Amino acid sequence: MPMPPHNRRASRSAVAALGAAGLIVLAAAPAASADDTAPELVIGGIEPIDGVQPGSIFDLPVTVANKGTEAAEKVWVTYAVTRGLDFAEVPSNCRAQRVRSYDEMPERWTVACGFDQAVEPGVVYTPERPLRVKALDRAFNDELLLRVDENDPGVDENGYPPVAGTAPAVELVERQAGGEGSARVVILPVTSVNTADYQVTGAALKGRVGDTVPMKVEFTNAGPAWFMAKVGEPTARVVVTPPAGTSVVKAPGFCKAKGDAYECGMSQRALNEDGRETYTFQLKIDKRVAHTKGSVALTTEARPVDPDKSNDKADITLDVTGGGSTGSPGGSGSDSGGASGGAAGGSSGGAAGGAAGGSSGGAAGGVSGGAAGGVSSTGGDGTAANGGHLAETGSSALPITGVAAAAAVVTGAGMLVIVRRRRAQSLN
Repeated sequence: MPMPPHNRRASRSAVAALGAAGLIVLAAAPAASADDTAPELVIGGIEPIDGVQPGSIFDLPVTVANKGTEAAEKVWVTYAVTRGLDFAEVPSNCRAQRVRSYDEMPERWTVACGFDQAVEPGVVYTPERPLRVKALDRAFNDELLLRVDENDPGVDENGYPPVAGTAPAVELVERQAGGEGSARVVILPVTSVNTADYQVTGAALKGRVGDTVPMKVEFTNAGPAWFMAKVGEPTARVVVTPPAGTSVVKAPGFCKAKGDAYECGMSQRALNEDGRETYTFQLKIDKRVAHTKGSVALTTEARPVDPDKSNDKADITLDVTGGGSTGSPGGSGSDSGGASGGAAGGSSGGAAGGAAGGSSGGAAGGVSGGAAGGVSSTGGDGTAANGGHLAETGSSALPITGVAAAAAVVTGAGMLVIVRRRRAQSLN
């Protein structure tokens, strides 16, 4: 709402105090003493508005009264509505301003109307033509603020430049006593009949054991209604359950651990239609767990505003690449590859060395067997290409070639010994 800078902090505190249903009195008029002859302006004449249909137009029949002992020479009446509402028309003695969201206050429209006429003590006045408000397609739980001042309330420094009204000017007219308010500023709810589709989006994670990876999940208000929670009341909440085999290194500021999961709220009490809240976690992949899956889901309390429950939960998947932990497919593949390679190399080398009948053959067999075993165990991720199932990929030539090479070395060494013995015999 527009007001002088020195009053802005007080207005923020007042707005932050909202939460009870019905008419909210924010600034009661000071009681006049025997020597105090100043005007005592109050505003009222309107009750909470409920059951509004989006697209409809309704009136704001406010009253202005002076409970003091001296007339007010001029008065200003300010109307402010949250972003689900808009003013159907603005009289030429009023100005309209759109104000951006800041602090705890959502985006809103304000209209400040100046009435250049005296407001006498003990008399109740009302605009001769009530200001009209339209409920937009996004209307849901909105608020209307009313304020009366003796001086121009000014414009809000967080707003766009104000625009003068173009409808015919209005004046205050007397009305019968009764229904006048008791405060300079009041706020009341304006509730519309509408729906909003709350949705969550999961994540697909990938990394190696030991990696720390970001996990981003989202809550989206797909509309058509925007929502604004009353101060002190919970906003929409989601429960994030990380996949098994991971640990949370860092959680968002609006998330609180609850067992193995995290319950997350909103960073602000209002969320526009098509607005979203993103929660970014840092997860460490501790071990490989087969078919692990986490989730992000809306909490289970009743939400009549959100009839579509099909998108209230989504999966968080995890693909662990590279070497796995004990019991993982990668670990078993690595162990089988090393064992089979070592066994093949050792037995082949031993057999070849034995056939040669010499120590050099045994040494050659041992070396080649070790090499063959080492090649087949370099996988470690349990996949067909790199684990213990090399025959399925055509890579079985590696251990066979190693054994053949060992046999050829041993055979060659044996032939050399035989030739030397025969040459020695012929010389003798």
